[in-house]
Amino acid sequence: MDHSALEEFYTRYSRELSLLRMLALDIRWSWNHVTDTLWRQIDPTLWRATKNPWMMLKRVSMDRLTYVFSQPQFLELLEDLSKERETMYQSPAWFQQTYPESPLKRVAYFSMEFMLDEGLPIYVGGLGNVAGDQLKAASELGVPVIGVGLFYQQGYFRQEIDRFGNQQVRQPYNEPGQVPVSPLRKSDGEWLRVQVRFGGFTVWLRCWEVYAGRVKLYLLDSNDPANLPVHRTITNEIYSGGPDHRIKQEIILGIGGWRLLQALDEIPDVCHLNEGHAAFLVLERANWYKETYGVSFWEALELTRAGNVFTTHTAVPAGFDRFDAGLVGQFLGEYAVNELNIDFPSLMQMGRKHQDDEHEPFNMAFLAIRGSAGINGVSKLHGEVSRKLFSDLFPRWPLSEVPIGHVTNGVHMATWDGKFSDRLWTEACGKDRWRGDLETVSAEISKVPSIDLWEMRNESRSHLVNFARRHLANQYKLGGQDSLAAQTEKMFSKDALTLGFARRFVAYKRSNLLLMRKDRFAALLKNSDRPVQLFIAGKAGPGDQVGTGLIREWVTFIHEFGLHGKVGFLSDYDMAVAKQLVRGVDVWLNTPKRPWEASGTSGMKVLVNGGLNLSTLDGWWAEAYDPKFGWALGDQQDHEGDPNWDDWEAEQLIRLLEEQVVPEFYNRNAEGVPDKWVDKMRHSMSFLTPRFSANRAVREYTESYYLPAATRYLERAIQSGERSERFLQDRAELHANWSNISFEQIAWSEKESGRKVALVAGLGKMNSDWIEFQLYAEATDEYEQETRIFQKEAFDAAYGLTHYSLTIPGDRPQEHYSVRMIPKLQGLSYPLELALIRWWE
Repeated sequence: MDHSALEEFYTRYSRELSLLRMLALDIRWSWNHVTDTLWRQIDPTLWRATKNPWMMLKRVSMDRLTYVFSQPQFLELLEDLSKERETMYQSPAWFQQTYPESPLKRVAYFSMEFMLDEGLPIYVGGLGNVAGDQLKAASELGVPVIGVGLFYQQGYFRQEIDRFGNQQVRQPYNEPGQVPVSPLRKSDGEWLRVQVRFGGFTVWLRCWEVYAGRVKLYLLDSNDPANLPVHRTITNEIYSGGPDHRIKQEIILGIGGWRLLQALDEIPDVCHLNEGHAAFLVLERANWYKETYGVSFWEALELTRAGNVFTTHTAVPAGFDRFDAGLVGQFLGEYAVNELNIDFPSLMQMGRKHQDDEHEPFNMAFLAIRGSAGINGVSKLHGEVSRKLFSDLFPRWPLSEVPIGHVTNGVHMATWDGKFSDRLWTEACGKDRWRGDLETVSAEISKVPSIDLWEMRNESRSHLVNFARRHLANQYKLGGQDSLAAQTEKMFSKDALTLGFARRFVAYKRSNLLLMRKDRFAALLKNSDRPVQLFIAGKAGPGDQVGTGLIREWVTFIHEFGLHGKVGFLSDYDMAVAKQLVRGVDVWLNTPKRPWEASGTSGMKVLVNGGLNLSTLDGWWAEAYDPKFGWALGDQQDHEGDPNWDDWEAEQLIRLLEEQVVPEFYNRNAEGVPDKWVDKMRHSMSFLTPRFSANRAVREYTESYYLPAATRYLERAIQSGERSERFLQDRAELHANWSNISFEQIAWSEKESGRKVALVAGLGKMNSDWIEFQLYAEATDEYEQETRIFQKEAFDAAYGLTHYSLTIPGDRPQEHYSVRMIPKLQGLSYPLELALIRWWE
């Protein structure tokens, strides 16, 4: 097509092309399939091959577009879909309806990775899964969230498995024109770029935007021609290189990410740090406040931390990013002195447990904690684990009061449900079921007849088998195994009990637990009367010899026992493969070593599809498990020091499969339905699916963390300079007078109404409204934890003493109780922001 014809095409169809571009760049199509018919009409073959509207729009011919633009039905559909999109985004959602006068105007969600769709491969696994699913749920609920992350030119590696089971690493390039991102432009059309400085160099960062429904995701990359070649590659790969490469990526995310928001004039009330990678954000947010309001860095940090929320996903100390002082000095020493106006040792102290230990490395999680006013783990058990991990930062505080809560992860059900389960849920609960408060979902899905649930399960399994056959055919061809490729159409059964296992291949996930009973497992797989089959997928980190050895062990097992039609190792585990697996398997296996799995989300994804879980009692399953939902490994205890525990659980796992899972699947009624199995499906779908949805998780974050953080930040930092200055003065005065308080006397006496405790204390110059005296007792097997507050009775001016008292029941031993004093300055979060505590000794 010559230039004039091209110009005429774009002029004639400018509106149609603009509408198509708008729809294609809104990645909502990845979970809401109302536009599928439109893309299918443009080019059915290309749509089947890509399922990516933006990629398709980039490849389709102008002749084809000219043809569809001439079709009235197509144009009518295009207009309808565009209006429907606009109307939906302008309509009030859950957040606007529930909190119409909310102080929360904007949440900035910082994460190293986001899993929105396989067509935008800027993720590795669980962390990105949580981030992507929470953005989608925030969009549907109307929570005002924007995402901030990095745009990786190569993302995470692609995997091939050779005939010997060796993992081969491939690094294709993410061509920006082929993925649904757009350059973020200023009002004058110029591409927005921000800069950071480290190691003596200025590094320019290009800014991109992704539309995900109501939510925007902003991405940064360093591949700017103005940068040195060594700096252009910083954002090439996710989690690549050594500590020097990682710290540069995290500087770009935290410091560069805030500067992007500043350049857009989109200053958030709340910043959510999804793991410690983003912790440098707390420095730059305070730096911005310092420059804007003319206070010191330390004052700015105290004022801005009120609006920061930190989510930790790590269950072991080794999982935190740590950098030695030399590295931090190389990349942030100049920043600390010249921009933050603090000395370098003071910066290092913010990232150390023992702040005066010059040999201790800088821990990003410690910086995040010291820069936030809300912290949470990602499951109930992980909250307990995290309180132990960080307890040293809160000396003398009881473990139960270490200020770390939990919001158990959830998954975006509309992303992970298959077409068969979606149809069933839609008929039972409606198309908008995941966009509100979920109050009626459980009751409605529980009414679905057993025959319909079982039919959905059979269709889903059949679809997975068809996918696995195609996938393995290509996989075997690439590996030079043509004879196996030719047999794939006869491999696997659409009626057999289908197990799934897909994880990162690392030691603590214990992917080889079943192989500790390989003879019995092989016999189970080969049983012709009650056949069982297994699909496995997962990557080992490049250079991880233990992980790649675990992959080889499975491939060897398949070869050794002749199980190519019973066990399929699906290479290149990504979001596309994950969707097929969680939609089709009957049972999801998960075998981490407790308590190393912070949450886990893969097992949640099978819930909406009627899949059942067989998992270690770790992460989310530790709080979800009930025999009516599935099966459990372990005993709710930690056995890290027991060298025989893996063997014990391997035996338990194979026996569960032999004695419970397989029989329940194959015990059928007259209609061919396994009643007991379908009962488990019904209970799991109706009770667990809404409970472990991203909808519930985002509403919980909003109500328990975002709204309180926005209120704190508004009251502390934004309302007036005078109010902020008073807060800082009061805090300093409280700290200065703390050590001058004296415990003078405690007296216990028995009364008819109970036991009276009288306390006399010398407060010195301390404002009595800023402290609280408490009677505290730890929980025991017989008694719950108690915290009772002393009430002020009188002030003895002659001696400068204040009298307090309280009355408690007399049924608990006196020696259980201790008297303590804690700060109570209004607006401060204790002990997170001020870990002072005094005990009567």
